Amino acid sequence: MQHIAVVDYGSGNLASAARALERAAAELGLDAAVTITASPDAVRAADRIVLPGQGAFADCASGLAAVPGLQQALEAAVGRGAPFLGICVGMQLMAERGLEHQVTPGFGWVRGDVAPLHAAGLRIPHMGWNALRLTRSHPLLDGLQENDHVYFVHSYALRGYDPGEILAETEYGGPVPAMVARGNRAGTQFHVEKSQEVGLRILANFLRWTP
Repeated sequence: MQHIAVVDYGSGNLASAARALERAAAELGLDAAVTITASPDAVRAADRIVLPGQGAFADCASGLAAVPGLQQALEAAVGRGAPFLGICVGMQLMAERGLEHQVTPGFGWVRGDVAPLHAAGLRIPHMGWNALRLTRSHPLLDGLQENDHVYFVHSYALRGYDPGEILAETEYGGPVPAMVARGNRAGTQFHVEKSQEVGLRILANFLRWTP
């Protein structure tokens, strides 16, 4: 049985993410236990880790740091090779820094800062369905098509990134990183758990992914 930890640090659509993972596992016929947890021991022992997030970068970073040992357990599990998926601010925390109101260190797992989204003439936050432009092949993209639509809600985006770490972009006043991956660490700027069949496909790919 696979043990999948959805990390609970007081932010994110935890129940929605867990339900979407359970549905993806069921469609695969995968024997999996999805647990919403703030336990460092459970996170450290998990086979796969999902980090949802919504709201401000600094608030999410503070929420994670407020649970003794939780971030260290997450980093230990990922360091030993457990596949990781960050969702929305969970993806943003993978970056080097967040620049929302203040400078807040991120995990430093992918290059770049999380900075205000500038899209002249377009509404901020970026909210709604947008098409993906796939930028390189990756197991998480198996079965996806160019211009598949996914659901975004965000006012900040990754900037100064390494193009080699970008799996997909969307267009919103210019190219916006939508998916990143480096080693066993991956993230989606969009809400994969709200992205219907495309989101379920990505989650199924994550559950099968062996980096």
